[in-house]
Amino acid sequence: MTQRPSALYALPALAFFTLFAVLPMVLVFGLSFTAWDGLGTPRVTGTDNWARLYADGQAHAALGRTLLIMVLSWLVQTPLALLIGVWAAGRQRGRAVLSALFFLPLLLSTAAIALLWQALLDPNFGLTAGTLAPLGDPELALYTVVLVITWQYVPFHTLLYQGAARAVPPTLYEAAVLDGAGRLARFRHITLPQLRHTVISSSVLMLVGSLTTFDTVLILTGGGPGTATRILPLHMYITGFTGFELGYASTIGVLLMVLGAALSLIVLRATGFRAMSSQQEGV
Repeated sequence: MTQRPSALYALPALAFFTLFAVLPMVLVFGLSFTAWDGLGTPRVTGTDNWARLYADGQAHAALGRTLLIMVLSWLVQTPLALLIGVWAAGRQRGRAVLSALFFLPLLLSTAAIALLWQALLDPNFGLTAGTLAPLGDPELALYTVVLVITWQYVPFHTLLYQGAARAVPPTLYEAAVLDGAGRLARFRHITLPQLRHTVISSSVLMLVGSLTTFDTVLILTGGGPGTATRILPLHMYITGFTGFELGYASTIGVLLMVLGAALSLIVLRATGFRAMSSQQEGV
């Protein structure tokens, strides 16, 4: 009988998680009930910050933009990543070279990607010079941010789908071919059902990640033009580190944390993820 490893082996990871995740969350939650400029001693104000957040129209608008980016990112990235990932899992000629080129954004930092696209979309010297100024147009700026985020993160989610697609048992496809199933039928009835766990995992990462999008928007637009791209994480940053209202900024941070956790739970419950068994059905 194999002896289970001691719980002591989990202590380093548990200590790391407590120090860098649990403790900061507790501190931010405590600061959300204070008024603090970052220098003096925090002054307890009860639920004043929460009442202010409830009545803050600018925060409401920023939350709306954040949710819009989240929905658009999921709607665009999911089908792209799924289709490219399934294609990259095949054995087509030139697949390795094209995949390597496609995955280049994974090697770049978020700041580098934002600066790259800022230069490409420069109204004077960029690709759209003399025609469009998407980062300076209040109607286009937010959608341009979604485009940049998509370019940056689709390769990551493609890797998830590529790995999952390669794990699908070939016997399922062989049996489907013998039954006369075409490529579209095999994709619909074999590939998609076998990738459902990956779709859910990718979606959770994508949706929750969209709630914390910050540096891309900060570098690309700074929240402008006007407040067209001022999303909630950026609103939190500006409130805390420009307005020196760290207590109220902490309240916004707690809201983002609660939204992320709630969204994850909703997705898992709605999809029945916990009740799912092996993906290799019929093997």
